[in-house]
Amino acid sequence: MPPKLGPSVITPTVLANLRNYPNLPSHCWYLVAATTLAVLNQPHGIRDIYRYEIDQSGDDDRLFVLRRMREALIKASAIGGMPKSINALLSLKEVTPPELLEEPGTSSATGRNRDIYNTPPSGIMGRGQTFFDKLYGNISRRIMGQLDRSGTQDLGLAARLVYGYFLSNMKVLSATETSWVLIAGLVPQDLTACLSFENLVNPQLKGHLRGALNNGATVEQVRAVRAITVMICEEYGMKMLAEDAVGGWGWREEVANV
Repeated sequence: MPPKLGPSVITPTVLANLRNYPNLPSHCWYLVAATTLAVLNQPHGIRDIYRYEIDQSGDDDRLFVLRRMREALIKASAIGGMPKSINALLSLKEVTPPELLEEPGTSSATGRNRDIYNTPPSGIMGRGQTFFDKLYGNISRRIMGQLDRSGTQDLGLAARLVYGYFLSNMKVLSATETSWVLIAGLVPQDLTACLSFENLVNPQLKGHLRGALNNGATVEQVRAVRAITVMICEEYGMKMLAEDAVGGWGWREEVANV
């Protein structure tokens, strides 16, 4: 069974291993780690991630790291759900110096207020479609068509809104960094509690692994991001399950890779 929400099991040794894992892009590890913990609904560990990165990089990077972690957790809501992102962001707020909080009415580094209130929707939706097309390459039309013909065209509309207003916003995280968030959000998702006999998000994970390559990542970088996400999941008790296992906490098939 999934672990109950509680104290973090991510020790300083684990944090050091994550931060120094070979082939990880610069300033990537804490995005991946925070997203993974958010989807696992273990928000307390996100505070440890922030503290550790600032201890290593210095106070001058506090705002830079905060903005990137916040944006990762916002974008993670597209994969893991808004409730988990809420838990994660409120946990991060607890260790945020007051002068670094973004209060209502102040300008945000993402500029989403302008996107929503001052930018024609056609421009935002076009930006989202461009990002979607690059992410999925020559199968993007087929993927969106599947969403539109899912039984309700509203699924395609929901995807367009998410890609337009959230995922395609590159003010803080680049396209490649957004792919890291999407990968880290998909790897932990376990459906075995529903007695499913396959990892039903593996097809989506495969698409985003390839999407990271389409966004300019190397194979080595993608594998490193996947690897540290799996490492974190294993710290929280996830494991490969037997094919005939009833229930459990882990994966029923090998987590997709490139």
